[in-house]
Amino acid sequence: MANKYIHAIGRRKTASAQVRLFEGTGACSINGKEISVYITRQDLFDVAFLPIKLTSLKDKVYFEVKVEWGWISAQVQAIRHSLARALSEKDEANRKILKAAWLLTRDARKVERKKPGKKKARKSPSWSKR
Repeated sequence: MANKYIHAIGRRKTASAQVRLFEGTGACSINGKEISVYITRQDLFDVAFLPIKLTSLKDKVYFEVKVEWGWISAQVQAIRHSLARALSEKDEANRKILKAAWLLTRDARKVERKKPGKKKARKSPSWSKR
């Protein structure tokens, strides 16, 4: 019999993360790899575990994440968003803590598309009078 879990989806830029949050002790994994292998930078590791740290559930829950698209920074922020959503679904007290830290809000900023006649999204070509 499979363990019961809470499922949540988090997004940032083009990255999308699906998390399964389990109760108990176990190994946290991202795309089938151990979390310390997937996330090597300490600052990104702290970002990913921020919702668990704020709710004081470090040794009480573990998770499995499937993340795709985007680069590592956006992926980690998508993981943080999905973990926050799953933890808020788990308990109403967690929701208040995470909402106060702005972790449940989806960051909608994306790269602006390039427009015709421009060098980038907004940068115009050089203009000279003569």
